[in-house]
Amino acid sequence: MDARLTAEQEEIRRTLREVLVKRCGPDDLRAAARSPEGHDRALWETLSEQLGLPGLALPERYGGIGCSVTELALACEESGRALAPTPLFATAALAAPLILALGSEEQRSALLPRLASGELTAALAVPGAGLATALALVDGNRGDWAGDGRAGGVQARRADGGWRLYGQAAQILDGHSAGLLVVAAHTGGFARSRTLLFLVRAEAAGLVRARQTALDATRPQARIELRDVQAELLGDEGADVCAALAATGDAAAAVLAVEAVGAADRALERTVEHVRTREQFGRAIGSFQAVKHRLADVYVGVRAARSAAYYAAWAAGTGAERVGGLALAQALEALRTAASEGIQLHGGIGFTWEHEAHLSFKRAAGDELLFGPVHRLRAHAADTARLFDAGEVRV
Repeated sequence: MDARLTAEQEEIRRTLREVLVKRCGPDDLRAAARSPEGHDRALWETLSEQLGLPGLALPERYGGIGCSVTELALACEESGRALAPTPLFATAALAAPLILALGSEEQRSALLPRLASGELTAALAVPGAGLATALALVDGNRGDWAGDGRAGGVQARRADGGWRLYGQAAQILDGHSAGLLVVAAHTGGFARSRTLLFLVRAEAAGLVRARQTALDATRPQARIELRDVQAELLGDEGADVCAALAATGDAAAAVLAVEAVGAADRALERTVEHVRTREQFGRAIGSFQAVKHRLADVYVGVRAARSAAYYAAWAAGTGAERVGGLALAQALEALRTAASEGIQLHGGIGFTWEHEAHLSFKRAAGDELLFGPVHRLRAHAADTARLFDAGEVRV
């Protein structure tokens, strides 16, 4: 791969950074997170209508720009730097790729142009706490995370020539404000159980949605209840849903890794700015060797995570190999370290709840709860690569 960014990619980063620096200060972030939607609607309109971010990785025939996963990841890197609360990741990295992969031509033509324009937002609803499992990031995806017909999942049954869903799901990214839900549901009996994906409109009768209190307020989550809700099957019954979810999960993990790298880079940058100006014992604390060593370690971690995340995004776009989960583990670890060191090196002010350093720390912890933890991401990557087969380490 060529690690250099093209002129088009550099322009995406530059333009987006200019917009987000003006619109995503700490007060702006908190105001957006407290809004009913959980994000700044005006900012979302700018990102979608003027910059076309939701359609970056969608084909031109469906209203997209026709770029690759790499361009979407670079856009998310800038949104990660700003910790911008937008439905970009849930719509463009999770829901839209599944519709593109599994949907019928009629469904693609009806939904993807609206998603690409930002007119419609979407969210992936997975029962229980199984998002990372469903995306094949921490475990083999066998479909049993959808409920297996047991209480606590989402079940589907045929009725009046269509499908009806009942059950519940939680921890759905932007699920309370999305206009379309892609719901994973169990269908069939115990002998022939399987998991399929269904489309549920926000206005569907029997759908109850409520925003949940989340550790990271800039990444809003929702809980839904499906009370005999009419749904539309995504694609056909013979679709390989688990394979599509695994492919989507790898690309989404790469995008999320690049986003985490952006947040880590900004956390490090903020800390360096502080230690250069904060004085103790008559000199800037950044001049102390212990502080230099700590920040040097953070810098190396962020740079290594960026290399891994960029490679994962490139690989996801070319189908070379699936390393998104491994890159995500490294990026989340780098973000958590950068945020933790930032809080400590800011001293007393860094420990106040209102300081923006806490926003970075919450993003790291929140993403690890949803898509990790880090040790499970790495363990699954090792198992997939058969690294420890027969008690021998493969190199």
